[in-house]
Amino acid sequence: MAKFRSSYSLRLMVEEARKLTEHASVRERIDAVLRIVGGGFGGTYGKGRPLVDALEDVAQESLLHEDFALAQRFQRFAGYAGGKLFLDTLENYYDEGARQRSEEYMRRMVSMGVERAVAVLDTLCAENPDASAADAHALFRGIARSTDHLGIGSGEGGIQLPTKYLKRLQEYGHMELVLRNLPRPASAEAARMMSDVLAEADAGMLAQLLELRARRAGLASLRAAVDHPDSSEGALHACLKNQEWIFGGAYVAELARRQYTADTILDIPLLRGDGSLHVVELKRANIEKLIIRPSGHLMLGSPAHHAVSQAQNYLRTLDESRQTILTRYGIDTRRASATVVIGHPRYVSEGITPHEVAETLRTYNTHMARIEVITYETLLESAERMLALSSAEQDPGSIEEPTE
Repeated sequence: MAKFRSSYSLRLMVEEARKLTEHASVRERIDAVLRIVGGGFGGTYGKGRPLVDALEDVAQESLLHEDFALAQRFQRFAGYAGGKLFLDTLENYYDEGARQRSEEYMRRMVSMGVERAVAVLDTLCAENPDASAADAHALFRGIARSTDHLGIGSGEGGIQLPTKYLKRLQEYGHMELVLRNLPRPASAEAARMMSDVLAEADAGMLAQLLELRARRAGLASLRAAVDHPDSSEGALHACLKNQEWIFGGAYVAELARRQYTADTILDIPLLRGDGSLHVVELKRANIEKLIIRPSGHLMLGSPAHHAVSQAQNYLRTLDESRQTILTRYGIDTRRASATVVIGHPRYVSEGITPHEVAETLRTYNTHMARIEVITYETLLESAERMLALSSAEQDPGSIEEPTE
């Protein structure tokens, strides 16, 4: 059950965001958000599903005007209002003072940890001048294991951790990820050179490198989900959320709204550069009867035909509601297209090879006009090639082979 949220801070951030657009239609939708939130009389602010929908409408309208930064901002606001994000997370994105305090807190924690590590090594060397790297490794390993048993006692009255401490634990988890990614130079000279490079680095290039790293992490998560035979459609959907780049450069963004008609909820609605809609329908990766050989000839099995029929019904409904959707949401659904992502050759039974799976789907797709059927293997391999090309643009000598 969703835990809806609202606050004075959200209202302030929405008001500030309103100043970032000159488009009247976007401002109208932002004003609708502010009306729902209200003035907070008595310390209460409007919240619930209407607020989440209104915030997503702003994100949708911003996408239509190609203001992707503002769209992402309101998607995050909607995540907070829908109970998926804590307020601290939003403040770290859009409150400069809060972000600086958070960064300072992490810097102090890292500094304190490094200082303690140096003190431990000093003690080790004082007590055992002949200590080796293995001795230091064993010492720190023991300290790390002992931290699991540290605490502040049982307390009195059965006190439970309030939500703010739960959020603090999440911050520690994030800090652990930061620490894991810290560079580990082999010498003091290497550390100095790295510091010089970072000081002179172009901010745009660093942003692109960070984006590449985030994409690799997202692709690794998707691959892990595909490789797990029990992964549900929901698990695969979670890995592909806001990862429109995986489907190719023709799509500029994933739309915030998934429902455009009363009886149609789309898995992943993508916006093309021309403002038209593309639908991605996701199915499980573990499907034995993806391709079958009933009489010596290969053909798609019933799960694939069922998924294609579902996509066809979506497109028919979108065609029939084209004028209403265009007027209400600004999305052109006439002759919208679709991709069905289903199955993986590793799970196909009856000894059918990956090559045979690919050939069968290629033959099938040549007879389809608006719907393409691909496997998760094809999706992953295509995304790997895109990442390799992007890496090559940053460093022409760093082209990587797709991961097997």
